Amino acid sequence: MSTTGATLVHEALLYRNPIEYLAGTVGFIESGLARGEPVLVATTSANLALLRDALGATAERVELANMCQAGRNPGRILPGILLPFVEAHHGKPVRIIGEPIWAGRTDLEYPACVQHESLINAALAGRPAWIRCPYDAAALDQRALDDAERTHPRLVDGAVERRSDRYGDPVRTAADFNLPLPAPPEHAATVPVQLATLAELRRFVADQAAAAGLPPARAADATIVVNELVTNTISHASGTGTLACWPEGGGLVCQLTDDGHITDPLVGRLPPAIESVRGRGLFLVNQLCDLVRVHTGPGSTTIRVRIGP
Repeated sequence: MSTTGATLVHEALLYRNPIEYLAGTVGFIESGLARGEPVLVATTSANLALLRDALGATAERVELANMCQAGRNPGRILPGILLPFVEAHHGKPVRIIGEPIWAGRTDLEYPACVQHESLINAALAGRPAWIRCPYDAAALDQRALDDAERTHPRLVDGAVERRSDRYGDPVRTAADFNLPLPAPPEHAATVPVQLATLAELRRFVADQAAAAGLPPARAADATIVVNELVTNTISHASGTGTLACWPEGGGLVCQLTDDGHITDPLVGRLPPAIESVRGRGLFLVNQLCDLVRVHTGPGSTTIRVRIGP
């Protein structure tokens, strides 16, 4: 198979040990390079080390990214990793290995990961990209493997390559993971949101970030993030809502609830067009946060963000 003259190919690669991982990735990389196709690998620290050793000097011809860092927030993978790589090569066929789901992902992160995997099919439709997404079948639970079949049109398991009978409409699948968020903990500090108190809200978040122990640069990021979320509430909802903040794991969690409704699942996951006046706020939020979760429906939207140190 080749992406030359074709459109998106999106596969899940099932592996159970380092040997199977390398069998499903090294040949894929080398074949792409032999065809003159740029190659990006965004995977875990351990698998990056495996590939560097296996590829030797060839690794210098591959763009490598640590998914545990660059893709910590699943909402940042499309706009921050995949789309820039695809667009940098101006329609030329490219190959990508992307591993956004690993055994260390939390239950709160997981729905955003599945949404990302599903929305790849919508965001990159028509692009000549061949994307292979490794799944550690020995470490991940059955839920993750079942969802891989729902979000990938093709599956690779050893020597077997097949179409996924469970693959469905990517936007509908992403909507299945538009799940309610937990309520803020009892110790969370909560304030009302409204236009008249925007300056006070920024000071409130700065104080909460400092109390959570965030360094100054990340405290500033937290203030920017909440300012963007509140601005969206003012611009696209009734203008009022509730903001809760609390320290967690050395960082700060902020959760904003209003009466708006986000109807486009790709908002914030695609770089906004230069002439666009919409979509910039959530795009920036995704760039600055370690996690962004959204639960939205008619008359209610809750957005939870985590800003780490």
